[in-house]
Order: sequence, then structure tokens, then C-alpha cells
Amino acid sequence: MGSWRYMTKKQKDVLIGMILGDAYLQKTGEKNSRLRLEHTTNQKEYLEWKVNYLKNYFQNKAQDITRFNPVWKKTYNYVRIQSYSSPEFGKFQRLFYSQSKKIIPDTISTLLKSPISIAVWFMDDGYYYHRDNMAYIYIPNYDKQSLQYLMDALRSNFDLTAALKKKSKGLVLTFNVNETKKLMEIISEYVIPSMKYKISLNPVSTE
Repeated sequence: MGSWRYMTKKQKDVLIGMILGDAYLQKTGEKNSRLRLEHTTNQKEYLEWKVNYLKNYFQNKAQDITRFNPVWKKTYNYVRIQSYSSPEFGKFQRLFYSQSKKIIPDTISTLLKSPISIAVWFMDDGYYYHRDNMAYIYIPNYDKQSLQYLMDALRSNFDLTAALKKKSKGLVLTFNVNETKKLMEIISEYVIPSMKYKISLNPVSTE
């Protein structure tokens, strides 16, 4: 099993970003859970970058998965990897899930404090729209209290004010031009080269 007792602060910060993003924590017992990561094949480098941060929790290499979508009649290629089952992941599963549904805990302001957490979350679910110089983060259909906890944490810990909007693909946190500049300044140094397409390359300019 993984060396969960030695999970570093950096590992926890990266993990929090993953959980806010696309990661899934699967309960495997009363106290244990495992981490599952999945990305499209063209984001394999990003998946491997994540795994490298938590490499003491993984043994197997990522698996290639093919899925056929009968609605769009298209085949999609993915890479997936699962961690060891660990009590440390179990702790986070109990924090961020309620009856198997992802939530935001009321302690999020004490957890979401590192810029790398925001960067990982954004690389997972965020996007920068060059046309209007604004950033968006797509989020699950959280309950109202979870959303309030999340927005309060962004405001208190990063001085970021986000608005909540509904789009065709679901809920998004939107950042106006000034808030987007602040967001880009916070995360840009942590965004890996293959994911730079998701951010503004000039975060201090709105030109």
C-alpha cells in the first residue's frame, strides 16, 4: 500500500485541486478510498504529471480506454489510472463526498490555500476565453451551501470574486476581466506547457 502517512503538504495541495476537478475518490472500505484519474488521450502528459506528485500511491501504469458514444456516434480515447487504497484518501473522501455525491466541505477555506490547488483545478475544469478575456471553471451541480463555501474560500484566501452562471453544459464559475487577471497571475507559473492553451499568455493585459 502507499506511504500515506508521509503525504506532504504539496501532495495534499495537488490532491485538493484534483478533487475539485476531475478526480474521483472511490470508497473501498470503512476508512479507505482509492484515487481514480482519467483524461482524454491528448492529455496523457498532464495525467502523468499529476501521478508524479503522488507516485508513492501508484504502481500500475495508465490504461488506454476506448468508449463509443451512441448519441454522437463517435469513439473517444482515454487514459485512466487508479491508486492504491489508502486511509489518507479515505479522509478526503469523507470530506468531499456525501452519500457518494461530491460536495464542498465547510472547512474548504482551511484546505484551499495554495495556488497549485487552484492551478490543478483550473487545468482540469477551467478555460480562458480570448474573445472576452474572461476565465470560467465548470463545476458539478453542487448544492447551494457548497457553492457558497467555495466562493467564500476563493474570496477570503485569494481575493478572487467569482459569479455563478448556468451554461448549456452545466454550472460555471465566471471571472470578469479584472478577476481573470488576478486568477492568471495566481496560477500561470504552475500550468504545465501542454495545458498552456487553457490560460491567457499575458495575464496582466486585456488587450
